Amino acid sequence: MKLASLKHGRDGRLVVVARDLTRCADATHIAPTLQAALDGWRRAAPRLETLAEEVELGSVPTERFHESACDSPLPRAYQWADGSAYVNHVELVRKARGAEIPESFWTDPLMYQGGSDSFLGPRDPIPPGEPDWGLDMEGEVAVITGDVRLGADREAAQKAIRLILLCNDVTFRGLTAGELAKGFGFFQSKPPTAFSPVAVTPDELGEAWDGDRLHLPLTVRLNGKPFGKAEAGVDMTFDFPTLIAHASRTRPLAAGSIIGSGTVSNRDEGGGPGRPITAGGLGYSCIAEQRVVETLLEGAARTPFLKPGDRVEIEMLDKKGHSIFGRIDQTVGV
Repeated sequence: MKLASLKHGRDGRLVVVARDLTRCADATHIAPTLQAALDGWRRAAPRLETLAEEVELGSVPTERFHESACDSPLPRAYQWADGSAYVNHVELVRKARGAEIPESFWTDPLMYQGGSDSFLGPRDPIPPGEPDWGLDMEGEVAVITGDVRLGADREAAQKAIRLILLCNDVTFRGLTAGELAKGFGFFQSKPPTAFSPVAVTPDELGEAWDGDRLHLPLTVRLNGKPFGKAEAGVDMTFDFPTLIAHASRTRPLAAGSIIGSGTVSNRDEGGGPGRPITAGGLGYSCIAEQRVVETLLEGAARTPFLKPGDRVEIEMLDKKGHSIFGRIDQTVGV
């Protein structure tokens, strides 16, 4: 089933969305918000699934589904922890800062705790920040969990995955080096994150979801032009159960916790850092990677970071070319 939160108050109004994203049915008689559904998942999920079937059959009242009316599926969450599962991305952005990648990064996941008290809706403008802060997009896949016990293993972590969605983990690249040099992680470098209009249950993805990874390209467009089409299931060093188990090593996770994959990133066929789409490659899910590759190949970065008026689109299509999660479609504000 596909779930969304229409803009309403602080936590949205829960709706069940048709598979083709054209219609939706109010679900507040089952749970007023997605967080409430996650808190009572054992009771709510079967009723929501029944409603989803009725939406497909046309046997319940529906309204037209407008992605522009959506908030983040969880407008605020108890936890937003973002990993760096694609070590190729970590390696590239560290090169931009003149830092080598430690060998441990291939065996021990990186993860930071982001701000989760307010997310951006999928069509909300991106706050631009100061011109020298280096505003960047980051296209990612994320999962929403149920309750995860302290010290959960991979098997328990996998069973805790309730929903899958996409996100734009916005970053101020110009602030990261200074913050990381303090040895205490990101804070000001990470403004609010945006999520896709719709979150889907794993069964909705069919063979594209293997329980650990999502095996489809993540489409990123910048100002209407193709920028990236990296394969989300390829070069993912740490899968979602591993990331969830890592997050729960010393703390339990509450239902409604969001765990991100980090920027989806692929190596080139020859093992290199990847080529731009204009050069026949799979492109990138963030500007920083393209700038690093430009520096390595051409001696200097040419692609500017985001500026007011720039448009970012992030989407994932199924094998038939249909949008699964709806489209993150944001313009940088003034």
